[in-house]
Amino acid sequence: MISMNKKFMYLSVWAALFISACSSDKKSSVNQEKYPVTNPIVMDTTYTHDYVVNIHSLQHVELRARVKGYIEKIHVDEGEIVKAGQILFSISRQEYEVDLLKAKAMLKSAIADVKAAKLDLQNVKILVEKNIVSKTELEMAQAKLDALQAKVDEAQSHEASAELNLSYTVIKAPFDGIIDRIPNKVGSLVDEGTLLTTLSDNKKVFAYFNVSEKEYLDFTTLLDSGKKNDVVLVLANNQIHKYKGCIDTVAGKIDKNTGNIAFRACFPNPDLLLRQGSSGEVRIIKEEKNALIIPQKATFEIQDKIYVYTVESDNTVNMRSIVPKLRIPHFYVIESGLSSHDRIIYEGIQLVKEGDKIIPEFIPMKQILAEQPKAQTLFMAQN
Repeated sequence: MISMNKKFMYLSVWAALFISACSSDKKSSVNQEKYPVTNPIVMDTTYTHDYVVNIHSLQHVELRARVKGYIEKIHVDEGEIVKAGQILFSISRQEYEVDLLKAKAMLKSAIADVKAAKLDLQNVKILVEKNIVSKTELEMAQAKLDALQAKVDEAQSHEASAELNLSYTVIKAPFDGIIDRIPNKVGSLVDEGTLLTTLSDNKKVFAYFNVSEKEYLDFTTLLDSGKKNDVVLVLANNQIHKYKGCIDTVAGKIDKNTGNIAFRACFPNPDLLLRQGSSGEVRIIKEEKNALIIPQKATFEIQDKIYVYTVESDNTVNMRSIVPKLRIPHFYVIESGLSSHDRIIYEGIQLVKEGDKIIPEFIPMKQILAEQPKAQTLFMAQN
């Protein structure tokens, strides 16, 4: 059996080891390094939001054959810029010229019959006045004249239709624009309705994009305030279209399936760089008043939540969850979790843990902003 003296000795050793360990832990919680800390700052800021767009020409139409025939001549080439009224295609016209000649001949014959019927009517009137023939003969002569006059009207209609069909053998540009692909070549037989090409007027383009109902309400407030609604078009190669546009119309209803509503922005395109079917993004500049700003560098993420280390009045480090409202280059706009009076660790967050005591070295947020080249264009400090 172990004597009481030995038990006391063992207990003393364990107590000494425990006190030593506790003393070691206590020392490890005191961090002698200086850590830059700062305060969140309240500022006005601008930020951008990009929306994927579908680009459409100001006018884009399909040019189709109105009559059947062979393509005799193509007067333009694919991708060519044409003027309104310029001849684009010629379709064989001999058949339609013959039809027009027939229609004209039928009209002349009908007119001649009407003239003869009028003379007969006049003669019958004289005979009726002399009581040589009955009034029935006069009525029959008048009916014959009316029937022949109807044939004249019909013949005139045939002539107009033949002239119209003949005019359809020449296809002209309805407006200034750019010719698209031409699938049928000279000698091709085309039916009525065959697609010959498409024509696009690209002096201006429409960019269609969808926004959420909440954003739609924000836009409405912005537009009602009379502020200029210039928007920027980012092209597929990430270059900026050099002409600014504006939002000129909004769809009449919100899509129940997506909760979105369609917007249309209009962009000048005098260089004709943009074409029907182009892609890109509309970039809209928005404002955020009295935003609470912190550097992204001061934050860290754990299980999809964002945290910062705050420094209490006794310089103890405390981990705090925050809710960002917006993410802009190098900074967060904070929705909740911080105030402008809190102190947060700006650099070295990976070297501290909750409960540590640090030596804080204060850096004003204005100095941090000055270190970011683009910050001056994003923020305007509040007085």
